[in-house]
Amino acid sequence: MFHEKQVPVFPIYLDSPMALKATEVYKTHPELFDDEMVAYRDAGLFPISGGYFKPSESADESRALNRIDGPCAILAGAGMCNAGRILHHLKQNLWKRDTHVLIVGYQGNGTLGRRLVNGESHVKIHGEKIAVRAQIHTMGGFSAHADQSDLLRWFEPLAQHKPRLVLTHGEDRAREPLAEIIEQKHGIKAILPALGETITL
Repeated sequence: MFHEKQVPVFPIYLDSPMALKATEVYKTHPELFDDEMVAYRDAGLFPISGGYFKPSESADESRALNRIDGPCAILAGAGMCNAGRILHHLKQNLWKRDTHVLIVGYQGNGTLGRRLVNGESHVKIHGEKIAVRAQIHTMGGFSAHADQSDLLRWFEPLAQHKPRLVLTHGEDRAREPLAEIIEQKHGIKAILPALGETITL
């Protein structure tokens, strides 16, 4: 959008130590780009080389972002908003009506991210009740999690060994049908532990 001048350029802060390290890998190894990425880069559309992103490396730099006067975007990791720098940014900005929060990827039950997506009017962050006046937006397609068919395909070669199967990740509405398919197809009854339940392996 910047490149095509659809919106005025504003600063974008990359506020995630892990993302900054991953970005360095891309910068250091362009020889590993596929043809699509090479074309993207050659057209000037490669965001990390366009000067749009500003790194926020230290915790002090991260906190200072909340004192910026004017528009900016802060990219802070922590997929479900339960830990990391995103908590500080949300605490400082959720109560502001001119704040927009874009949540990408799956938000698990009980997470702060899910509560925001569900439209709760108040949330607790670091023990403090915060009013949610910000506009919350979601964007799908960014999750790296496998879907049911991916998981079944992955499990197929393991099934012949009749392993003990514990499905710990995901909601019951996804785990239960997966467990049923595995039991019908392979005769393996999966264990579906509840949150906080201890299993002896």
